[in-house]
Amino acid sequence: MLYPKNFENKIEFDQIRSKLDESCFSDQGKRYAGKVRFISDYEQLKKRLDQTEAFRQLLLIQPNFPSQDYFDLTNELNRIQIQGSYIEQEKMFDLKSSLSTIIDIIAYFSTTEASSFHAIKELADQINVDKSIPIKIEQLIDEKGEIRDNASARLSEIRKKIKSKLSAVDRKINQTLKAAKQSGWIASDVEVTIRDGRPVIPIPATHKRKIKGFVLDESATGQTVYLEPGEVLELNNEIRELQNAERREIIHILKTFSEFIRPYIQELTEAYRLVGMLDFIRAKARFAIEIRAVKPKLHGHPLINWQKAMHPLLFLHHEKMGKKVVPLNIHLNSDQRILVISGPNAGGKSVCLKTVALLQYMLQCGLLIPVQPDSEAGLFKNMFIDIGDEQSLENDLSTYSSHLLNMKNFVLNSDAYSLFFIDEFGTGTEPQLGGAIAEAILENLNHKQVFGIITTHYANLKVLAREGNGIINGAMLFDAEKIEPLYELKIGQPGSSFAFEIAKKIGFPKKILKLAEQKTGTQQLDFEQQLQQLDLKKREIQKKEEELRLADSFLSEMIDKYEKLSGDLETSKSEIIAKARKEALEVIESSNKLIEKTIKDIRESQADKSRTKAMRKKIEKKAAEISGKKAKHEPAQQKKEIVTSKKAKKDTQIKIGDLVKVPEQNITGEVTSILDDEIIIAFNSISFRTQLSKVEKIKGKSENQPITKRKTSYSGIMDDMNDKLSNFKLQLDVRGKRGEEALELVRQYIDDAILLNIREVRILHGKGFGILRNLIHDYLKSVSEIKQFKDEHIERGGSGITIVILK
Repeated sequence: MLYPKNFENKIEFDQIRSKLDESCFSDQGKRYAGKVRFISDYEQLKKRLDQTEAFRQLLLIQPNFPSQDYFDLTNELNRIQIQGSYIEQEKMFDLKSSLSTIIDIIAYFSTTEASSFHAIKELADQINVDKSIPIKIEQLIDEKGEIRDNASARLSEIRKKIKSKLSAVDRKINQTLKAAKQSGWIASDVEVTIRDGRPVIPIPATHKRKIKGFVLDESATGQTVYLEPGEVLELNNEIRELQNAERREIIHILKTFSEFIRPYIQELTEAYRLVGMLDFIRAKARFAIEIRAVKPKLHGHPLINWQKAMHPLLFLHHEKMGKKVVPLNIHLNSDQRILVISGPNAGGKSVCLKTVALLQYMLQCGLLIPVQPDSEAGLFKNMFIDIGDEQSLENDLSTYSSHLLNMKNFVLNSDAYSLFFIDEFGTGTEPQLGGAIAEAILENLNHKQVFGIITTHYANLKVLAREGNGIINGAMLFDAEKIEPLYELKIGQPGSSFAFEIAKKIGFPKKILKLAEQKTGTQQLDFEQQLQQLDLKKREIQKKEEELRLADSFLSEMIDKYEKLSGDLETSKSEIIAKARKEALEVIESSNKLIEKTIKDIRESQADKSRTKAMRKKIEKKAAEISGKKAKHEPAQQKKEIVTSKKAKKDTQIKIGDLVKVPEQNITGEVTSILDDEIIIAFNSISFRTQLSKVEKIKGKSENQPITKRKTSYSGIMDDMNDKLSNFKLQLDVRGKRGEEALELVRQYIDDAILLNIREVRILHGKGFGILRNLIHDYLKSVSEIKQFKDEHIERGGSGITIVILK
């Protein structure tokens, strides 16, 4: 149930419907747009949303959906079901064009990209057009919509005779005209003209009897008559008879074709229906892309859990103005069903309420909504709204009476699956009584577990919200320092009206404001001040929480780095010890072998002095080799340390402007400031503070060191030019665009072509009725940098494509 009857107008859905209608190419699609209705069945709604979401994603990947010749031949096809009837020639040409579009649509959904979008692919797969139909039409009718000469043997013969007779008529009448000029009966510049479809000679009335023939017409003054020579009369009569025969033969051809197509009428009618539905779904998907809408996670029970929701019409308006819309985060569930929004006037309360109403209605009409992809949405069976002035002289209703009548319908017809919206709840009558009635109504609706959103300034409705009772407060935030609204909804706290602050800002007389404060009473003022102080404290806490979150994140990052470095050190330490142990074992094993061999040789030589002496030298030599490796390594290391130490001492004099490196973080930058034992390094336009002991001075600039460079304005322009040139296409397709939209694309395209010094481009606008072509040609005439423009060759598109040649 929707209440009131003008529910769609109240939430501005009629404007959404109009935009869908404008986006449809076909009359069938427009009819579907006009029939959009509220859906409360989960499976049916899910199917509609899945189709639209699939088409949206497909358009982002494959945007070239066929956009012209969406003729609906359903009525004509139904008419020719009667035996003996035949399709009109003009309609046959429309049938040819529309079938070509249908075949293009089938091809569009036959691509690899489209095959993965099952929700929309399975609908397109139901379109079936017998291949023999377009072949047959192509045999009978040409690209101009005329029946071909070879459509039948008799038609070909008749047209040959007509051409022969016409040639004879031209020859005869030109001979008569030439003779009349030579005789001086008519002026030398007179030419043959046409009257009643027959060629005649204009001749002064004084000479009309000098040429044998028949007067078919005369000028207004009667001084000139239009004469058909007698020799031509008989030929023209024969031509007229042949033309009648030609028409009869064309009707025969059309009847024969109608007999051929009659068995396929049901199939074609269904194809037109499916194409209309696809066109409508494409319009919904295109609108979704325009307003940045997605499909939220859908549930079968009442629920609203939206992140960054936006009013689509407000978004489109602000986008044109170069402004941004403040998104809305709203959460309604079984624990918090009714949201009471309060705050200053013109702070966005009503916009917030209408945003939720419009988006929920759009969603349940099968449209995607502008929220974050991780948002969740549920279903409602009833929607009610009370917004605006419903005063009626005809029904003798005051503003407040009409509000009460709406409340009565809300209370009587709502249940746990209902969603209501009430703007400025309780206003229109004496505040104390109006507030009491509003409070009673709200308690009744809450008792029935109804979902809803209300906006109000009444304090008794704000304090009604308590934890766990299903009602929650929401505030439209207000900058108390700058005295201006922030248009941001904060759920969980009531808002202040800031009436006195706004009055002070606009320069209201202080004397009157002081008197108003006295009349308001300290209790009300204290309540307002407490709300404001609570808001300020909450913002301070949120700011501190954000600072703590950032600090915690930084600390976690540092701990991760420390643990990684510690792990790397342990790994390196283990590898070094293992390597040292291996080398030591190799030395010991080698030494043991030498000692054992020496002992063996001494025993065998029975301690011969010379042999023993030689063996001792051999051992000493081996020992020298082992110690030599160590000695060789240690002096080199010591030497390196000494050199490094000297070099470090020499280069420790770091000053501003030096290039230094932080080995721990592999960062290279320039010293911009020195503060005691700390320095500030600039790298990649970022300033970094670190200990002086943790940096190393670098001489010169290594090739591998990142050097920050500033792009000059010239290099930036050249980069932009290169980007434009790499992305520029020599053909622009504006088919299916509206006039203003197409002209804007053409202007940008021609500007880019001139900027990039492109000599020749093509604009594909289609034929249609020639309106888009004429608009584009009118604009091209006004561009002085264009040398000329012309239609493409007839075999390559003709008047459907314009070639533009630049100077």
